[in-house]
Amino acid sequence: MKRRELLAAGALLSAGLARPAIAQGATKPLKFIPEGNLQNPDPIWSTTTVARNFGYMIWDTLYGWDIDLSPQPQMVEGHSIEDSGRTWRFRLRDGQTFHDGTPVRAADCVASIRRWMKRDGFAQRIEAVTNELIATDDRSFVFRLKQPFPLLAHGLGKPTANVCFIMPERIAKTDPYKQIEEYVGSGPYVFNRSEWAPGALATFKRFDAYAPRQEPPSFVAGGKHANFERIEWNIIPDPATSSAAIQSGEEEWWQTPTVDLLPLLRKANGVVVERLDDFGIVGCMRFNMLHPPFDNVKLRRALLPAISQADFMNAAMGGDPELTRIGVGVFTPGSPLANTAGLETLTGPRDTTLAKKLVAESGYNGEKVLFIAPTDYPVLNAECLVGVDLMQKVGINVELQSMDWGTMIQRRNNKDTIDKGGWSAFCTGWEGLNLVDPGAHYPIAGTGEKGWFGWFKSDKMETLRTAWFSAADLATQKRVAEEIQLDVWAEAPYYPLGQWLQPIAHRTTIEGVVKSPFPLFWNVKRSA
Repeated sequence: MKRRELLAAGALLSAGLARPAIAQGATKPLKFIPEGNLQNPDPIWSTTTVARNFGYMIWDTLYGWDIDLSPQPQMVEGHSIEDSGRTWRFRLRDGQTFHDGTPVRAADCVASIRRWMKRDGFAQRIEAVTNELIATDDRSFVFRLKQPFPLLAHGLGKPTANVCFIMPERIAKTDPYKQIEEYVGSGPYVFNRSEWAPGALATFKRFDAYAPRQEPPSFVAGGKHANFERIEWNIIPDPATSSAAIQSGEEEWWQTPTVDLLPLLRKANGVVVERLDDFGIVGCMRFNMLHPPFDNVKLRRALLPAISQADFMNAAMGGDPELTRIGVGVFTPGSPLANTAGLETLTGPRDTTLAKKLVAESGYNGEKVLFIAPTDYPVLNAECLVGVDLMQKVGINVELQSMDWGTMIQRRNNKDTIDKGGWSAFCTGWEGLNLVDPGAHYPIAGTGEKGWFGWFKSDKMETLRTAWFSAADLATQKRVAEEIQLDVWAEAPYYPLGQWLQPIAHRTTIEGVVKSPFPLFWNVKRSA
């Protein structure tokens, strides 16, 4: 038989046989409903969790935290420390390439770290003690520090807020206050930018040249094995539509099912509802402290007697005691630094009349407050509505302005007054993982215009955070954490609104989902 005839016969035979189940599972796209719109996917420019989740799809990191929150080598083989902790030398694993086929070099790492250090609060601390950061050859780079910084690897691997993702040097040299224009990654999936439709769809294909580590996956550390040839993120703002799609099998994984639909999903055939996150999400009300009226600390403090975490959690999650916690302070409940210092500020009897009196005494002159809210994030929108109602009750001239999440995160970058497109207040949710220590706790950072939206400026808070970075033991760290919490009640840069624990919903055919506070797509597979 000629070769052409042999190939034709093979094709006919293949057509008459069922494909192996594992092949079908790998080639059929994984369909996922993310928490919201992927509007601004630069994970250094934006602190949104959806941008961070996108980042882990296409980029890799030098270190990754394991499930015990300890940094493990990821893109690096490891590091050595010299000169009493002031010199750190790093060496990359061999055989790593970017999605455009170019090798990952130390110069790429240096440029990526430098851009990250301009935007991230933890990274800014590293930058402040860095004398020199240079590539010594294609696979090696070195930090020379002014003083020891034992948490360097911890910071390089942190999965919170702005993550130190490794990008090609030409992209990493983008001004950190401008969004990147290319999305060439170093991780297990490639972003199909030509298919990207903000507000509707983002798709990814497996990067076959990615070389995973050999260790088992553990949170964002270990082997990142991509089992799907294609993954589709379908943005579906309406929860009822998302629920119907999961039940029918049209979609296979929903990141944030709403609390009102959980009973239905738990009873649905072929659907699993489970919670993989022990840190939860902490609600926060944030103010613009650059302009009146919330540049006035007396006004920010005045609202504290009226803040009811129970009201916010009832609105957000229906008050389900299994999914919500109140009495939440500055640090995530259950974490080592969580404490009760001054917590009666939020847990004592609520007094709207007192708050109204304090507002009047604060010097507030009826200035208009613009409260921005995301319509496509039901939990956050519910919190915003409670916040607006509270302000109205205590005598604040507040206007609610609703918009989609993508528009809102663009709006909150505006540092102008409200008549020039700025804003006064908003509610958001911070992953509890971010709030376990002062290093990644953006709401307390007192770095002014270098910091998180709202731009809180406080020399006292920065002195306290420095004391935490320098603390030699956990006991000292805990004492500093108590002082930080007391200062939050004094300066009121934000209000903790309670904690909710978000379950996910997925089809029973999806297995291997990594235990994590946010969706990770390696190790996930479709059962036979």
